[in-house]
Amino acid sequence: MRPIEILTQVLELVAALAAAPLFLGWINQCRAWLQNRRAPSVWLPYRGIRKLFHKDAVIAESASALFRVAPYIVFAAMVVAAAIIPSMGTRLPITLAADAIALVGLLATARVFLSLAAMDIGTAFGTLGARREMMVGFLAEPALLMVIFVASLISATTALPAITENLATQTLGLYPSLAFTAIAFTMVLLAENARIPIDNPSTHLELTMIHEAMLLEYSARHLALMEWAAALKLFNYACIGFALFIPWGISTGEGGPAALLASIPLLALKLVAAGAGLAFIETISAKLRVFRAPEFLAAAFLFAVLGLLVHLLLGA
Repeated sequence: MRPIEILTQVLELVAALAAAPLFLGWINQCRAWLQNRRAPSVWLPYRGIRKLFHKDAVIAESASALFRVAPYIVFAAMVVAAAIIPSMGTRLPITLAADAIALVGLLATARVFLSLAAMDIGTAFGTLGARREMMVGFLAEPALLMVIFVASLISATTALPAITENLATQTLGLYPSLAFTAIAFTMVLLAENARIPIDNPSTHLELTMIHEAMLLEYSARHLALMEWAAALKLFNYACIGFALFIPWGISTGEGGPAALLASIPLLALKLVAAGAGLAFIETISAKLRVFRAPEFLAAAFLFAVLGLLVHLLLGA
């Protein structure tokens, strides 16, 4: 294990933990600008997390140990997921023990513990949000796996850094299979991160919210970890998209520390563009009824299957 690999791993983890709330704040700011509203500060998510860490936790009497430990498990799962995803470099020591399938498993683990904790207290809204979250996850995971399978077939591996390195070194061209899967992945990203049109992260209307309904009973440090984990999840999904569809600029280990340092501003530019794009999609979209969510995610799965068929039949 070379020092540059350890440096890459540490730098990616630090960048994910530090930049995830900023990425969320940038999306909120872009949404406000596009909706002709006064934009909140991009540092607002940091202030909210810091304020929550300084408060005293209030926990329901009926809460079990699962309710208390779930925020730490969810947050840890997102941190480990960030360590697997090649956001700046492809030579990551942790990827020797985990591939893209394990990454999907980590995301599913976080969802399961979040949903179990929401139902642990026994409130109606927590249970409602947990059931909706599991429904969305049940429909989104096959589409995400299909997207990864298409990239795996192109690269002949399921290791995400190897997929990224293979795609980055290929001749620049139009790949219809990746175009279809990119559309599917964008739809999955919106659904998995409780964004419009599946959920509205800025609402607290109990009958329509999904993610926020599962956090109603949390406070103080537990809520801070959950909010931070949600920001990390959005950041991780964005980096998965970069690794699969915009892999250029990610260090492959050949250029040494100079290439790794050059990947930092490129990652920042990608995040700026992705945040603006997500804000634009959310601005021009209307929130779907909960019963229309399966249709939305079924369309994502069909786009991913189209990408697979195009690759298998046409080799493109």
